[in-house]
Amino acid sequence: MKFAKYPFAIAVLSAAAGVVGCLIVANLVPERRDLQQPLPHHLASSDDQFRTSMGALFGSNAIPGNKVETLVNGNEIFPSMLRAIRSAKNTITFETYIYWRGDIADQFADVLSQKARDGVSVKVLLDWVGSIPMEERLIERMQTAGVEVVKFRPVKWSTLDRINNRTHRKLLIVDGRIGFTGGVGIGDEWNGDARTAAEWRDNHYRLEGPAVSELQAAFAEHWIEATGELLMGDRFFPSIRPDGQLDAQVVVSSTHQRNVMHLMLMTALAAAQKSIRIGTPYFVPDVITRQQLLEARKRGVDIEIIVPGQRTDARLVQKASRHFWGELLEAGIKIHEFEPTMYHCKLVIVDDVWTSVGSTNIDERALRLNDEANINFYDREFARHQIEIFLSDLKRSTPYTITKWRQRSASERLSDWLAGLLRTQI
Repeated sequence: MKFAKYPFAIAVLSAAAGVVGCLIVANLVPERRDLQQPLPHHLASSDDQFRTSMGALFGSNAIPGNKVETLVNGNEIFPSMLRAIRSAKNTITFETYIYWRGDIADQFADVLSQKARDGVSVKVLLDWVGSIPMEERLIERMQTAGVEVVKFRPVKWSTLDRINNRTHRKLLIVDGRIGFTGGVGIGDEWNGDARTAAEWRDNHYRLEGPAVSELQAAFAEHWIEATGELLMGDRFFPSIRPDGQLDAQVVVSSTHQRNVMHLMLMTALAAAQKSIRIGTPYFVPDVITRQQLLEARKRGVDIEIIVPGQRTDARLVQKASRHFWGELLEAGIKIHEFEPTMYHCKLVIVDDVWTSVGSTNIDERALRLNDEANINFYDREFARHQIEIFLSDLKRSTPYTITKWRQRSASERLSDWLAGLLRTQI
């Protein structure tokens, strides 16, 4: 035998192949899901115990004294974020999955660089995968100015077992007092006002009040993993007095704790009495999520979901999603496809009283693999405003009917099924 003379080499190659195989399995096999069946409808969203239980089980308690501004599309989102950065006196902490290229990317690099030159501590944490399209010159420009730019979980031996676990959080915290989160990435795709296919549709949220400290803590968790530096002291965590009337709960999911986000969302869906409204760019619900929605529909809950239409940045995700729509549509769940441009909002509203916004999509990657951050609000007025925005988007969307689903061609059915096989990774 040709390799019989080299038993040591064969042993080494076999061991290496085994290690590589184990790493592939560790990254691709879906993580265990705590829930084995949908949660029962024990608590109503209007029940005080619902709020108490959510606070006790997931993330922070409902923190009073906050105010939030809803920013719709890039024309509102980017100027607000840039103004806040320019106002910084002590610290800027910024974590994002997407930092691409173009005019918006240049503007952020310029403003962050200027604040660093002014003596402000500027820490930027970019997901290694999400920022691959970013131009290296932008990083060099910021680092030359004194910005600390760090990539989260780059590929190296110490991170190979977590290469599939990305940070999808979108956090900007200024002086520990002003926080931003939502769906927007740093790229020209989000610029404008969703008027054309080139202007993506998205929401982002500007938060002030004590709950901002929870967003800072979420950033600090990843920063210490990436750099070994623990952020503490009043520069990063100042004492914050109540600054509004809203109760806010910050929920984060982290490596080996991602079930928190899934459990939180299932608890909210189980509490629905009248309505569930979901806006998500990537809707690939796992079996428990589908069952939770179907159980809500059985008890008469009206359910409406907005997803992207033909203008999507992830056709494979869209096809995997569509494969699972049949039982939802047959049960009377309404699915609408947003037509003008890519729909990237991440929004869940239950019963006109509870709202969750942030970075989390309703798909397996968000709920099993990614590290995410959401804010839950227990406020009817805030929910009413989000419903107004949702209904406005609904007017620009086309219903997807059960008849249309049944009339898909054989090739569409096959490709949808094949895409569905990849649902845990896309």
